[in-house]
Amino acid sequence: MAVYDGGSSLQSKDHRDLLDIIDKLRAQGISRFVDLPQIIVCGDQSSGKSSVLEAISGLSFPTKDNLCTRFATELILRRSASVGIEVHITPGPDRSKEEKDRLGAFRHAQSDLDIGQIVESAKDAMGLNGDAKVFSTDILRVEISGPSQPHLTMVDLPGLFLAGNKDQTEHDSELVESLVLSYMKKPRSIILAVVSAKSDFALQQVTRHTRNLDPQGLRTLGLITKPDTLDEGSDSEQFFVELTQNKDVQFKLGWHVLRNRNYTERDVSMAERDRIETEFFSGGVWTLLDGSQLGVEALKLRLSGVLRNQILVQLPNVLRDVEVGMQECELKLQKLGDSRVTISEQRRYLLRTSSSCSYLLKAAIDGVYTDVLFRDVEMRLRAVVQNTLSDFAQQMRHRGHTKIIQDDPACSEDDDRVILRSTYMEEVKRLMRESRGRELPGTYNPLIVADLFREQCKPWQALAHEFIEQVFGAASITVAGLIQHFADERTAESLLREVVGPSMESLKVDLMTKTDEILKPHLSGHPITYNHYLTENVQKAQAGRHRQDLEKRMKSFFREDELAAGATNYRFDMRSLLDTLVYYMEPDMDKFSCSMAIDMMEAYYKVALKKLVDDVSILAVEECLIQKLPSLLSSDVICGLTDAEIQRLAGESTESAAERKRATEKLTVLENGMVELKRLKKYYPSILRHQDNLNSEAVKEDSANDRDILVNASATLAMESIPQTLETYMPETSPISLEQPEFVEVDDNFDGSKNSSKKGRKKKWY
Repeated sequence: MAVYDGGSSLQSKDHRDLLDIIDKLRAQGISRFVDLPQIIVCGDQSSGKSSVLEAISGLSFPTKDNLCTRFATELILRRSASVGIEVHITPGPDRSKEEKDRLGAFRHAQSDLDIGQIVESAKDAMGLNGDAKVFSTDILRVEISGPSQPHLTMVDLPGLFLAGNKDQTEHDSELVESLVLSYMKKPRSIILAVVSAKSDFALQQVTRHTRNLDPQGLRTLGLITKPDTLDEGSDSEQFFVELTQNKDVQFKLGWHVLRNRNYTERDVSMAERDRIETEFFSGGVWTLLDGSQLGVEALKLRLSGVLRNQILVQLPNVLRDVEVGMQECELKLQKLGDSRVTISEQRRYLLRTSSSCSYLLKAAIDGVYTDVLFRDVEMRLRAVVQNTLSDFAQQMRHRGHTKIIQDDPACSEDDDRVILRSTYMEEVKRLMRESRGRELPGTYNPLIVADLFREQCKPWQALAHEFIEQVFGAASITVAGLIQHFADERTAESLLREVVGPSMESLKVDLMTKTDEILKPHLSGHPITYNHYLTENVQKAQAGRHRQDLEKRMKSFFREDELAAGATNYRFDMRSLLDTLVYYMEPDMDKFSCSMAIDMMEAYYKVALKKLVDDVSILAVEECLIQKLPSLLSSDVICGLTDAEIQRLAGESTESAAERKRATEKLTVLENGMVELKRLKKYYPSILRHQDNLNSEAVKEDSANDRDILVNASATLAMESIPQTLETYMPETSPISLEQPEFVEVDDNFDGSKNSSKKGRKKKWY
């Protein structure tokens, strides 16, 4: 994976500024809320992690063969003319306020660079020198500067182990594993997986966790330590050589080998240590490896380049997360409102909540969905009600009648409600005989229509109540959603339970009462209507059947079988045809009256159905529910509450005060972080040049590794978003033109080694 410039520029001022910005964000505590790019040093206990830090920094870190790092250590290395060190402790999340204040005040500024003394002082501050506590979630932050230091930041984590002993228990093992995995799971963390050649590769926990959490190996750099413990020419030596060549466990960032001081060399100087390492790698099978994969100097360059690349690639995502976090905090603080101690403050808070809820509730009723809250379609009350009304009308047309009366047996539907008209007429005949009055033969008792209609509209009540429940549920969701959006959780719960809830139940009772009132004339009264569509529907039904009857008679008169196919001339007796069409009479008077009664019932059913749907929609739903919703939490309701009720509803709980404090603290941290991120505007050209090299490399490696292309494509999309995100928070000062060409030197073949700084270098215009 190429780095966009040579090793010398990796230690440039811009590089330092870039790392300083990220480190300052981390020091401000933003990493509690936003995942930041970082390099984490992971490995099994006694794998040589502390020796790796020792080799990189040039300082002596305390090491033991069985009990090593007891807490996470942030090692911040910066190149400067003077030598110095500053030490702080970042308290863990499980610490009490008093402990956080005490640990936050921990300082250890000196120039003699005695890391051992610093670590011991930190252990005392963290309470790790006793038997009660062996490992801590606190973080030791060590900032080291000097003329020989690289620009690099790493996090050293406690070593993984399984079995306990007198110094560390199995519970400590679980604590360490939880801490290490919490860092490894962060997708913006580069994992420096330290593997000891002294131990069986397959038995080391770090390799298993790395492959589980980074299965594609996109953000892992493997580091092999203690290669001097391998027998020359052995299978183990050959295995680790092939591992370094990425032939076994493949990592996108590759592998590196470091030869640290062993126990007998513990007192030699760092210069002597580097000489011994160089001499070791100049012989044996290690000469088969590229120089960029061997030794501490090459490792410094690789780590610096990897960290810089990770920061540049992840900047757009960091910016987005900070922006989203700020918006969430502002929304939460808006819901919580200002501190509410007095009755007047509490009443004012409820009035603001009432005003906001009523305004958006009216908008939801009117179908004006401009507020961001209406992105949730369930909050669009008018749309939900309209759709439910349409469904109700359709359900009433399809399911509202008890029987489906059909004339033609061949067209019968597969429905238990289907009944032939001839069969239904027999039932009506029986009913007419049972209710016969003084009507003349061939007519029917008007009450028979009422009986038939009541039987036919029996499903109406159940369908109407089902619909009312749906509408009421939709209204309840909207009202509750608005209150929960504008009020804090405790206040919203109290308002819904004590104020809005009872009022909603009262509205529901009124709504059901009105619905039953609308249904009552249809279910138990006599059919009454002055709608002219009644007679029109009757005439249409009778005309339809009369047409069918005429068609049958004409076919019988002309005797279709005697007509030549396609004949245009046919002689017939007009008088005979008229007699056939006109002088037909229904001899069964009861059948005639039954048919008339059925026609009248079906016609009235159609008229009554349309009226019912409209009445339920307007008189019940609209008048008894929808239009009364804005008054549920109106200013009059709030003003009518007693002081005791106000205090009970809006009095601030301890949880709300703590939540406001947390949200305010988080918002402050994120806002301060955004101020630091504004300084990244000057890195636009570097980001674009860096991305151009990533894309060029993706093209060259197209046939070799499709996964690289996917990674680079994702990075391209991320890079394109950074100017727009930053511009939102940038003042109009010091504009930088991204289109102005800049002449720079780029090393497309840079692999982290000092030998590659001139290899493949060429001029490019950007």
